Amino acid sequence: MRRKLVAGNWKMNGSLAANTLLLTEIKSGLKGNVSSATCDVAVCVPAPYFAQCQGLLNGAAIALGAQDVSSHEAGAYTGEVSTGMLQEFDCRYVIVGHSERRAYFAESNELIAQKTVRALNAGLTPIVCVGETLAQREAGETDSVVAEQLNVVLAAIAVSDLAKIVVAYEPVWAIGTGKTATPAMAQEVHAMLRKQLQVKNAEAAAQVRILYGGSMKPDNAQELLAMSDIDGGLIGGAALKSADFLAIIQAA
Repeated sequence: MRRKLVAGNWKMNGSLAANTLLLTEIKSGLKGNVSSATCDVAVCVPAPYFAQCQGLLNGAAIALGAQDVSSHEAGAYTGEVSTGMLQEFDCRYVIVGHSERRAYFAESNELIAQKTVRALNAGLTPIVCVGETLAQREAGETDSVVAEQLNVVLAAIAVSDLAKIVVAYEPVWAIGTGKTATPAMAQEVHAMLRKQLQVKNAEAAAQVRILYGGSMKPDNAQELLAMSDIDGGLIGGAALKSADFLAIIQAA
């Protein structure tokens, strides 16, 4: 059985004071009420806070993650963050191909595949994001868009690395828009992604965790997580509120 994973994506939010309060409350909640026996927990924080959060998470059952990584190992790439830098802060996870990176920074499927390979080679676990816009969904292009995004990554990685990735499905149209994907709609895409992974390697595909990243909240988490191919959540806004984040972890 696949262990659930609840990963918070803080996006461009946080401060030294806010981070201390949030992580202190989450750690306290995990100790007091939530078992980590069947659920992994991670927080993907802005790069300037790696050192602070590493210290705050020392000894806690919460992994540290990054929100992006360079496709380059090192060199004259101003503003980029390398896998080697992430390793020095004990980062375990790194998000690649988030819908905001695709939309606002013109990241291509090919670049995202390169970042995935770079992360795997460094021993990091890439959380590979895929998802369609509202226009693409309304045009009936969900399957083709999402499949192409994942296919480019799958073509770039070795079969032996397949079980080492995490996939996150982000229906872009359901994030912060007031529109919602029902659990059945989400499960349909997750099942399609699972079949796509099976083409690469059936045994490894059964181990890959596929997270839902479409505005999972305390009031819909349990129903979403009950779906057979939804193995956790990539949490945005709710990850910035300790009570909400803990409630989602409890549902998992």
